Amino acid sequence: MSICEFYGFRGKTNALLWSYLSDRHQRVLTNNGSSNITFSERGKIKHGVPQGSILRPLLFLIYINDLPNIIADPSKPILFADDTSIIITNLRPSKFKEVINNIIENINDWFRGNSLSLNFDKTYFLQFRPKNSHQISIKISCDNKLIKETKNTKFFGLDTGSSLSWKNHIDQTMFKLRTACYAIGYVKHFMSQDTLRTIYFSYFHSILLYGIIFWGNSAYSSNIFNIKKMIIRIILNARNRDSCH
Repeated sequence: MSICEFYGFRGKTNALLWSYLSDRHQRVLTNNGSSNITFSERGKIKHGVPQGSILRPLLFLIYINDLPNIIADPSKPILFADDTSIIITNLRPSKFKEVINNIIENINDWFRGNSLSLNFDKTYFLQFRPKNSHQISIKISCDNKLIKETKNTKFFGLDTGSSLSWKNHIDQTMFKLRTACYAIGYVKHFMSQDTLRTIYFSYFHSILLYGIIFWGNSAYSSNIFNIKKMIIRIILNARNRDSCH
């Protein structure tokens, strides 16, 4: 196990304040499970801020504040914390490829100018298209490294496929709801219906409602609502053919 230790020094202008941006040092502490602890030499932090500092999220947002301006036209950037998604739309395949390559080039230039690098293990692209349409063959590269293509992606907790069928998302939601059904069925003999109702809304209903405005009209959504009937019958101790209205 390795642990980073951070050290700060008092600022010259105000002895009561500690600087988040200058005169910071760190070292690595390694513990292999025994009593032997090894320390590395202290190194000065030349970029960034210490991990866990209060100002770190705010400073990061300020740092990447101009990124959307680099890729805004003709794409649509969406930023949430450290997750950046870029939506590109074009009906002409040749123009589509050109726009993508230009945007990737602009992003790469921005990275270089801000002492950042692209994490290729967490970077990929996805083509949204109707089921019967042909996939456009595109190779996207950055710094002579190919960016992987995927068929599914998670966007704010919603598992989205290239054809927007929502099947993968519904399958994952069903697994979570079945787990909730089992948990409520296990404790229902020890709790009142009011308590079970509270557990239902906190554990089951919150999962059911998340993103329902997107996947609720999917052909696969009926399976989710069948599980909802199941858990209502479990709470009410009703028979399989009793109405759930």
